[in-house]
Amino acid sequence: MRNLLPTILACGVAALSAGVAQAQAGPPDDGAPHGVVAIGPGVVPEFDGSGDMRVLPFVLADIKWRGVNVQMGGTGLRVDVVPDSRLAFGPVLGVRLPRNDADGRVGLLPEIDTAIEAGAFVGYRIGGDQLGQGSLQMELSVVHDVSQTHNGLLATASANYTAVRNADVSLSFGAQTTWADQDYTRTYFGIDAAGARASGLAAYRPDAGIRDVGAGVTAGYWFSPQVGITARAGASYLVGDIADSPITDEGSRWQPAAGVMLSYRF
Repeated sequence: MRNLLPTILACGVAALSAGVAQAQAGPPDDGAPHGVVAIGPGVVPEFDGSGDMRVLPFVLADIKWRGVNVQMGGTGLRVDVVPDSRLAFGPVLGVRLPRNDADGRVGLLPEIDTAIEAGAFVGYRIGGDQLGQGSLQMELSVVHDVSQTHNGLLATASANYTAVRNADVSLSFGAQTTWADQDYTRTYFGIDAAGARASGLAAYRPDAGIRDVGAGVTAGYWFSPQVGITARAGASYLVGDIADSPITDEGSRWQPAAGVMLSYRF
């Protein structure tokens, strides 16, 4: 299993806005970092459009320190640099899993390296009490490949509703959709003439468009003030030109992912 660090970061469960580690309202600002770290096993598709799953280490984190909020999980790492309880804004760094050692005819296509994607996000929270219960978080993130793997641009709009959040239990529901340009779609779901000859799949040139729609649920339970368990399950459904690709036909339009993690709150 190659590229272990990228796979830890790119567990693909859902957008970071989906209540990363379900941290409660932190203690008074005493100059020390506070937040939640969760670690455990997860399952994700082997690559974009795959129908096979792989088991990976799953890491989530939500740490606040001196007005800055660092979050890790879903598609990577981001930093909220706005010290505001409702507005969020900052840089995003994501990692997309490589396509290598694929089974069947897709395995006869050229391999795709790990992609590093960088950009920014902006979000706003509506409603909710002091712990965030009853709040609706809406976000938009835009990233571009900086590793020259697919050279594409992706924009993701997401919404997350926190149904329950108290000292012992948390529960949130999220939904998202992603638009991708043709550099991305043709790298992961296109097949040129040479690839068609090698694999026996039909040549295909998808255009830019909506990549997928997805939803998920995150739940947490705290056994003590410091130790608890966090679980996340979600799935996205490939649509548009991507869904019509022979690569998707060999794999699956459904892209599920899940993880169960031991959480530590500090």
